[in-house]
Amino acid sequence: MNGSAHTSGPVLAAYRYCETVTGHEARNFAYGIRLLPTPKRQAMSALYAFSRRVDDIGDGELPPQEKAVRLDATRELLTRVREGRVGEDDTDPVAVALADCATRFPIPLEGLDELIDGVLMDVRGETYETWDDLALYCRCVAGAIGRLSLGVFGTPNGHDSARAAEYADTLGLALQLTNILRDVREDAGNGRTYLPARDLAKFGCAAGFHSDTAPPGSDFAGLIEFEVGRARALFATGYRLLPMLDRRSGACVAAMAGIYRRLLDRIAADPEAVLRGRVSLPARQKAYVAMRGLAGVDARRTTRRPRGDA
Repeated sequence: MNGSAHTSGPVLAAYRYCETVTGHEARNFAYGIRLLPTPKRQAMSALYAFSRRVDDIGDGELPPQEKAVRLDATRELLTRVREGRVGEDDTDPVAVALADCATRFPIPLEGLDELIDGVLMDVRGETYETWDDLALYCRCVAGAIGRLSLGVFGTPNGHDSARAAEYADTLGLALQLTNILRDVREDAGNGRTYLPARDLAKFGCAAGFHSDTAPPGSDFAGLIEFEVGRARALFATGYRLLPMLDRRSGACVAAMAGIYRRLLDRIAADPEAVLRGRVSLPARQKAYVAMRGLAGVDARRTTRRPRGDA
């Protein structure tokens, strides 16, 4: 980590704003980052607050052209951050916090450009024919976040940084596919379809998900089982990142990923639950997962697992 241990009042206020946004808007994410030391927690909150701004533009009710204009403005702000043109007296607390953490950690800010690219895909209403097509989108909106986070976490000496980035990217895909499965009904209500068209056709679900029951004549349970299997394989590969991180960074990742992996288990146990409402974990289970992460249970299990076991 670079930079002075001293943080000015305006920068601390900017970080506090970002942490408030994170705690209010991202309960699952917040469970993980609270396990980090203060500088890393602040940096992750800044990354989340910027990402949330981008997502909110994409999910808002503005016309597509206006969304594109606002995303362009957000990209211009990111350029100012990258070029060191955001001062402590800037009126945008997210920009102030992001600019500060970018001087403290080797964060690959181009990952936030990728996030904007992914949200623009949403704005254009793109659909995905195959898993490879969807994976490109997932890498923009989630894999990039994994790589950004790795810039904050760092990898101890002796570990392959390129391989760590690959695992972080894969774990991001696992989290995003879990989100897609959880939100199929909500996304359908917003006119969005993310699951690959070939998969939907294969299981008789091409008509979409517009009620609390599966499409007539479909094998909805088979579709969910298929996609859950894909997500579990991604988790298995992504979890290889854990032993490459320091204890608290590994705990953070294990907590966030563990919550989503258990969410995936709930979806697998009752596939049609995602058509009836948002599937979630109770707070006590999230706390349990966070404690497992802090204890390093998942990291030790990953270390013991044979390398070919995915």
